[in-house]
Amino acid sequence: MTNGTNISRYGRAANPGAMLQRLRLLPVHRLSPSVSSASIGQQRILLSAYPLRSDQYRGWLIVPLSIVFVHGLSGHRERTWTASGESEPWPKTLLPSKLPNARILTFGYNAYVTSWQGVVSQDRLGSHAGNLLNSLASYREDDKTNDRPIIFVCHSLGGLVCEDALIRSNERPEAQLRNIIHCTRGIIFLGTPHHGSGLATWAERMSLSINVIKQTNSRIVEVLKRDSEVLARIQDSFHAMLLTRNRTKGHAIEITCFYEQLPLPRIGFVVPQDSATLPGYNQIGIHGNHKQMIKFSEAHDPGFMAICGELKRWVGSLATPDGRDISRNPETHDPKATSRHFLVPYTYNSDFVGRSGILEQLKCQLGHEQPESQRKSQARVSLHGLGGIGKTQIALAYAYWLQDEHPEVSVFWVHASNAERFRQAFAYIAQECQIPGYDDPKTDMLQLVKTWLERRDRGNWLMIIDNADDAQVFFGQSTEPANVATNQPQIGRYIPECAHGSLLITTRNLMAASRLTKGNPVIGVGNMNESESARMLRTRLGRTDSSSTELSILSSRLEYLPLALAQAAAFIQENVLEIKDYLQILDHSDQNLVDLLSEEFETTGRETEAPRAVAETWALSFQQIEQQNPLAGKLLSFMCLLDRQDIPMEFLFHYTQKDHDGNFGSNVTLTKALGVLKAFSFVAEGKDEHLNMHRLVQLVTRKWLTKKNTVSQFTELAILAVSAAYPESYYTNHALSVAYLPHVRSVLKLKGTDSRDENIAKATLLYKVAGFSLWDGRWGEAEELFAQALTTRRQLLGEEHPDTLASMGRLALTFKEQGRWKEAEELHLRELEISKRVLGEQNLETLKTMVNLGFILGRQGKFREAEELQSQALGIQKRVVGKEHPATLNSMNDLALTFKDQGRWGEAEQIHLQVLEIRKRLLGKEHPDTLTSMNNLALTLQDQGRWGEAEELQLQVLEIRKRLLGKEHPDTLTSMNNLALTLQDQGRWGEAEELQLQVLEIKKRLLGKEHPSTLTSMNNLALTLQDQGRWGEAEELQLQVLEIRKRLFGKEHPDTLNSMNNLASTFWDQGRWGKAEELELQVLEIRKRLLGKEHPDTLGSMNNLAYTWKSMGKSEEALDLMLDCVHLSKQILGPDHPDTTSSCHVVDEWRSETGLS
Repeated sequence: MTNGTNISRYGRAANPGAMLQRLRLLPVHRLSPSVSSASIGQQRILLSAYPLRSDQYRGWLIVPLSIVFVHGLSGHRERTWTASGESEPWPKTLLPSKLPNARILTFGYNAYVTSWQGVVSQDRLGSHAGNLLNSLASYREDDKTNDRPIIFVCHSLGGLVCEDALIRSNERPEAQLRNIIHCTRGIIFLGTPHHGSGLATWAERMSLSINVIKQTNSRIVEVLKRDSEVLARIQDSFHAMLLTRNRTKGHAIEITCFYEQLPLPRIGFVVPQDSATLPGYNQIGIHGNHKQMIKFSEAHDPGFMAICGELKRWVGSLATPDGRDISRNPETHDPKATSRHFLVPYTYNSDFVGRSGILEQLKCQLGHEQPESQRKSQARVSLHGLGGIGKTQIALAYAYWLQDEHPEVSVFWVHASNAERFRQAFAYIAQECQIPGYDDPKTDMLQLVKTWLERRDRGNWLMIIDNADDAQVFFGQSTEPANVATNQPQIGRYIPECAHGSLLITTRNLMAASRLTKGNPVIGVGNMNESESARMLRTRLGRTDSSSTELSILSSRLEYLPLALAQAAAFIQENVLEIKDYLQILDHSDQNLVDLLSEEFETTGRETEAPRAVAETWALSFQQIEQQNPLAGKLLSFMCLLDRQDIPMEFLFHYTQKDHDGNFGSNVTLTKALGVLKAFSFVAEGKDEHLNMHRLVQLVTRKWLTKKNTVSQFTELAILAVSAAYPESYYTNHALSVAYLPHVRSVLKLKGTDSRDENIAKATLLYKVAGFSLWDGRWGEAEELFAQALTTRRQLLGEEHPDTLASMGRLALTFKEQGRWKEAEELHLRELEISKRVLGEQNLETLKTMVNLGFILGRQGKFREAEELQSQALGIQKRVVGKEHPATLNSMNDLALTFKDQGRWGEAEQIHLQVLEIRKRLLGKEHPDTLTSMNNLALTLQDQGRWGEAEELQLQVLEIRKRLLGKEHPDTLTSMNNLALTLQDQGRWGEAEELQLQVLEIKKRLLGKEHPSTLTSMNNLALTLQDQGRWGEAEELQLQVLEIRKRLFGKEHPDTLNSMNNLASTFWDQGRWGKAEELELQVLEIRKRLLGKEHPDTLGSMNNLAYTWKSMGKSEEALDLMLDCVHLSKQILGPDHPDTTSSCHVVDEWRSETGLS
């Protein structure tokens, strides 16, 4: 027993309770259009004129070209090309920086199906084509730019307008008109209905949805039908023209057809792929519907990059009408230059989004944006990150950017998952580039390619080494020379090294990344951000109307991991689900999540042999880790069974001691093993050297263990380690006890080998955690855990084992805290009977049980039995271990408290003084046990009304505890609380209230508003407010405490009953005697039933109810009840107890008032 802080008074019972000890383009030159915006129905060319600057040539065009944009049905020359949220069209904001010498024009015409003004242009498609031809020819004639090459970019109906305009240009005799077809070098068709489309149906539905006063342009609608004669004529004439140009050896017109990959909501595919494409020409899908496919907001948009890529490719081979080649700057062009190569095994990924920051880093570190003269050494850059994080996709996006921006740079892709794949990649390079000697079977292909690429006449190149995860493939086994890997040449030495070549490496292994880049900074690839994840899902799903909230939730569930997001999108599409349906499956169980992560799906940029599911991708990494460092594999297996956040090193130390199959040596070995896991991004170091793990990594690792049939083995080791590491002293290890709880809960859910060692360790862990729960005031949880520990220990160790007895004792203590005195007494009696028989009557543990039982008896008002048991234990302790042994002193302290409860304050004071003197001499004045004795002595003095002496002692204890423990330590708060009560007793309520407010604020912050100790402080503050007549404030506080205690502890818990009693006292002070009586009757009935009529707490309730009846004018009933009180008090407390004598005086006074004898 330690310091007591609970003051109970007749007339107003307080319950201060003992304090527990336990806390995220390129330059765009914008000028105003030289022609103002035209209104609908006018044919104008809107210009965005960008000045030509020599520093933008970069070896590209000497003569500028013109790019003409033609919109589609119901389109607008600007709005058609403007993305949502943008103020200007992308041909003006994004394209100039990519094609700095291109003049960009847009053609506007009225192709509206309906007009809201009720007037519709009756122009046919031929009229629009004629207007385009004449307007463009006149503009070029006026500013003397007739020799400029032309490229058309046309959307939807605009493609048919363009085709018809070029047919007319080819047929006209006027030179300026014929010049248009002569200068046309390319056409990009974007969703153009070459063979008719759903546009006709769409347009007809649209016109029908407008009321009858609106007019419909039926001529446009008719052209769009698949059986349209006009459409057939245009297609026949256009293809005939192209064929004639090829036969006459005229300049070929490059054509690329882009088609929509997503349906328009409630309409479907407007222009299907079969209508949007032309046989024999390049076909590219854009991940968007008919409207979205031509709206781009940033340079990294896959659709924009694809269109820009085609434009740049065409520009590279342009020539003027007189045949002069203008594709290269004559100062830099070398007719003998080596042909460039683009050996990338994957097509462009139109679904790629985001990662702009990393792409910019690559441009900078690889030097492809710098003049060649500045490159002095080879640039090597590694992309490092978790498998599935998107490293290969970023490298692929960079490769296609480089092809578009710098087609003079060769790109080579090398698979490097193992040595054989690396050799195959080099052999393929040799064959495709026709390197002399490639077909000689005796040739060392690795050395051949390396030597060839290092030659300066090979030009600039980029080699992408993908999946370079195994450092041993490149550098051999450093720790085990006999390893098979060293029997083969170390292929790292065959990586070409020269200033005109650069390397981009993708790897999951940070160690490999660092060695391959020769120590240069590595670019870490993390998860996508929320915006990128949402864009990726929208792109993959093709649903622009998807809820942002659902996209955010799905992204979060999958931890913003690109491969997992792509896998989810594929599953949703393949199974025709809504996002909410997928989320329901995902959230149903962890097993569902793992199953979904194991689903194979098709995606761009992954090897045919490489796993396409997240789970299988990581399983490959797991195998590499096991081979590279066995301990790292075991640690990953162990950690995945813990909570994934804040894994302490202490657990890992205990694990290495428990795994008897491992011979791991020093902490250096452990550090190296963790280095491997960090290098593969499976764990990351957080604060305080704790480790964190992705939730998806955790779940997939567990599945991996299940497949290997080792999950039970590692579960046992996890339980053993956590059990050994969990602290036993909650008093000094509060923060650790709290921090370790998530890991405890995680391992206790698992089932291991069911071995004896495992079950004993689990019982020990349950016992420790139950002790913390008890200390923390969570008695129901503590009882459940202690009961589980007791059951297991009885089964495995037997009822007479010391650990089993300890479980019984702590379970009894839990009953005591809940006011369940009978159950606590019965369990202590059973514990005592076994202890006497097994350990002996003089064993310290037996004596400790006797003391605890005595306390329980005293709480039930059985003071004589309590005193007898405590005195007996004390006598034996003095004889066996001596008067000054700590156990003896603890028993003396408990006996003094029993005297105090009986009002025998003099005897209690004498014992407290003896204990204090011995503790001062043996332990020192500032030892915690000494301070406890000073505290208890002060409480005894307080009971005697010797408040000055009590205050002096309490001030000493408080000063020492503040200095040694700090102001917020539980013991310090106890001292502040007790001092406040002494001040309260002296009527110094302002000082008492100030102290109590400080204590309450600290407890709320550290323990929470509903902790039992916090509730005690609220109760005490309410009593001080009550003493000052501030009954409204006191009542409000007491109601809060009562509601929380009822909810947490139940209506019949001693603390709840005390709250009801105190609230009744406040009602009494306000003269609200009916409410006071109602509460007091409830408390009295419960205490009689649970504690018996003779319990001191029951007497207190009888006393209070008697006062209430007296105030209500029920004098006879009050006197009779008070007489019962006196009679029982004499029997229980004795005739000389202060409470007995006080009650006797009250009886005499009331008799005098009523005239009764």
